[in-house]
Amino acid sequence: MTPTPASLEALSKLRILNEDFGWYVIPILAIVLYIYAVEIKKARETKNWSTIFAGLTVLGLDLINEIWNALVFAFSGYSAFWTTPGASAYIILIGWNIEIAFMFSIAGIVFAKFLPEDKEQKILGIPNRWAMAAGFALFCVIVEILLNWGNYLIWEYVWWHWYNPVLIFLIGYFHFFVGAFYVYDLPERKDKIKIIAIIYGISVILLCIFGPLLGPLGIF
Repeated sequence: MTPTPASLEALSKLRILNEDFGWYVIPILAIVLYIYAVEIKKARETKNWSTIFAGLTVLGLDLINEIWNALVFAFSGYSAFWTTPGASAYIILIGWNIEIAFMFSIAGIVFAKFLPEDKEQKILGIPNRWAMAAGFALFCVIVEILLNWGNYLIWEYVWWHWYNPVLIFLIGYFHFFVGAFYVYDLPERKDKIKIIAIIYGISVILLCIFGPLLGPLGIF
């Protein structure tokens, strides 16, 4: 199949620093580092690393999503489920840019801040963890639809579109926040670390398998 114009544009910019937009990455990076520095300091004082682990969980799950999304393009030759060809300082993968990576690096921390201390508390009759995960996922889907309407985020498939957002909700975001609260609520730190290691291990394995195969195509 012939690649879509958005796919070709994203590939033409893949891992090339945008000279017109590159500098704003520095203050964003500083903000992300500051947020993690504050949370790490607090975790050292309280011995509670749950918020940090929630942040790492969301970022890791997003990384897996971004890899399989790139593989969809690689094997279809047409389009990924989502493509980010627009203005970005740095496009990492066909549907993942540096701005998205920074956002997801702190999204789990933000989510953890909203979780009630009482796990048994309910919101509108729904256990608060599941309600918060659904609410955050819904908010993210709405933001993505706005980005799609602005042509910053391109969708080509009818099953992954603003008028049919069920899959975007379920496998685009909902499981990120379910994973975040699951790890957040685990009683033992070693279990949290184990889950996060598995998540990032999957990404490493995927990159090791498909990187050498698809690297010459400019996809990885």
